[in-house]
Amino acid sequence: MIYVVGTRGSKLALAQTSRTLGQIRQKHPEVDFKLKVIKTEGDREHGKPLFSIDAKGIFEREIDQEVASGEIDFAIHSLKDVPIVKQQTGTVLAAVPKRDSPCDVFISKGVKLEDLPKGAIVGTGSLRRLAEIKYVRPDLEVEPIRGNVDTRIGKVEKGELAGVVIAEAGLERMNITIQMTQRLSLDQFPSAAGQGAIAIVVKEGNTGLMEILQSVEDRVTRAEITAERSLVLKLAGGCRVPIGAVGRVVDDTLTVYGSIYSLNERKKICASAKGALSQAEKLGYKVGEELIVQGAEDIEREWREKYGVW
Repeated sequence: MIYVVGTRGSKLALAQTSRTLGQIRQKHPEVDFKLKVIKTEGDREHGKPLFSIDAKGIFEREIDQEVASGEIDFAIHSLKDVPIVKQQTGTVLAAVPKRDSPCDVFISKGVKLEDLPKGAIVGTGSLRRLAEIKYVRPDLEVEPIRGNVDTRIGKVEKGELAGVVIAEAGLERMNITIQMTQRLSLDQFPSAAGQGAIAIVVKEGNTGLMEILQSVEDRVTRAEITAERSLVLKLAGGCRVPIGAVGRVVDDTLTVYGSIYSLNERKKICASAKGALSQAEKLGYKVGEELIVQGAEDIEREWREKYGVW
């Protein structure tokens, strides 16, 4: 049986799709796949910072529309690009394979983030990373950047930027972790909900294909990302609010950590909760509630007044 798989056309998207299909083939050698590269709004609007685009699901919406219509059989996404609130009716998150690193990394010409000179320019495409950098190093300049992993690293090599902060998972999937100057700790740089995880999306009701795809499901990763996404949902957060959401499982205990950074002063509020994997959604919700008690909604209002409601 040959299934048509939708993906974006970037090097990273193709690399993670190829690897995920390889994992499925290991479980089901009788199936094969045909790739269909689909250009998304996020690919077309490549000149704008992500947090300035007035739309959700800009890297997956068009692809999932083809899943829902039956033009393709399933899609493979970076999970952090999939909106917390479902955008496309008729699709379901069929499987979440084992997660790669959720950490961010710093890439420079050998200088660690803490050792950069005052006023050095660091690039990132994420409002969360911008807030985290400014919290740790308020004396640095942060420049919004777009482009694939190679393009971002190239800005450092050309001397246009002192460094960039990007996801370690992207380097892992492209086999270029050698480019990494340092891994940034989740304590100082809590990651985005779902970072490092892959989403496999299929049409609702396609039970035969769903069974095949679920052979690569990882229960630990599912619990972690469920908690993280529940936290962000409780805060009604998006790319215009810098929310860190980290779920980690150790010895069958899930710990969920959440944080949010203020816009106008050097302030960070945090909360955490722990429990069983089966409580993932409730734990994320609980952390979100605690952040609200500490003033998260006031902080969110500051960011939305500057960048707009999303």
